[in-house]
Amino acid sequence: MSNAQDSASGKRAASNHATSAPSSPRLGASRSGSPLLTLDPGSPMGLSDGDPNVLKYFKPIETNTSFEVPAPVGYHINPAPTDRPVRLYCDGIYDLMHYGHMRALEQAKKSLPNVYLMVGVCNDQETHSRKGKTVQSDHERYESMRHCRWVDEVIPDAPWFVTQEFLDEHEIDYVCHDDLPYASAESDDVYAFVKAQGRFLPTQRTDGVSTSDLITRIVRDYDKYLRRNLERGMSPKELNISFLKEQELNIQKQIANIREQIKRNFQGTREDVVGELEDLKAELRHTKVFWEDRRQDIVRGFTAMFGSQVTKIFGRKRREQESASLNEDTPAKRTRADSDKSVSEDWAEGEAEASGSGSGSGSGSGTSGA
Repeated sequence: MSNAQDSASGKRAASNHATSAPSSPRLGASRSGSPLLTLDPGSPMGLSDGDPNVLKYFKPIETNTSFEVPAPVGYHINPAPTDRPVRLYCDGIYDLMHYGHMRALEQAKKSLPNVYLMVGVCNDQETHSRKGKTVQSDHERYESMRHCRWVDEVIPDAPWFVTQEFLDEHEIDYVCHDDLPYASAESDDVYAFVKAQGRFLPTQRTDGVSTSDLITRIVRDYDKYLRRNLERGMSPKELNISFLKEQELNIQKQIANIREQIKRNFQGTREDVVGELEDLKAELRHTKVFWEDRRQDIVRGFTAMFGSQVTKIFGRKRREQESASLNEDTPAKRTRADSDKSVSEDWAEGEAEASGSGSGSGSGSGTSGA
């Protein structure tokens, strides 16, 4: 440790001894014999850089290349020293450390050829009072950060915003963070004075991942994760749930099992029905082909055996039908003629009677007058 570190407070010195690298190169020191370090960046997920999934979704920086720092807007960046390792500082909460955190640290590490990267992690008291409860404790977050391959030194109990005294104490050349204004109760942008000094080095955020997003996923499927942990042997007391909540989760599990069983049975029944229908269709096609092939032979055989009897039967029925039709037509005409004749005769007789009656009356009148 250098004299500057030895003069720090006892609490910070003890924490650094527990969480920092064995030695911290100061100004004028060199990490290696060569001014340029050979980097082996790997990937933010600990996978091979040749993995197509990593290349497609996470796009890690190519091996042995530096991160191209975005152009500053509204501030300048001082030239970096070339005769020693450049001391860079990143800070944050780093709760549920994910690949978005690690990519930001990777960018800082690769922003210059020879970098000594320090990372400050805020403690629970500061974080809970300003931003809310964390999932991991501060010591868990310190330890997680210590295992990141890009980090050379972890600074626990880091201040919520960087001060000039902190920069001088740790001899920081640049503070690394994305360059969006980061407001606090004390300032609209906690990095404003660092930008004004030309000691701010911007990095780029990784979209699509954040600690808040991870917590949202858990909260959204809260009951599923509770059932998962109960099935793995955790007690309701450990999960901080009541007896009624436990029974509710058990009922949900039973309902889910019943649905899954019905789904499996329905799938099996459906496949059986489809198979039986296909068999029936095949049998019907076979029967149709069989009778089409035998149709001519059956007709010829039937005609040869029963042709004369069938002809006689149908011929006799035809003659009977014709005879019956003829008999029905003839009486109808005769009756109509007879009816017409009878009407004519009745009319003639009526005329004759009328004529005779008129003559008799005339004769009687004449005799009486005489």
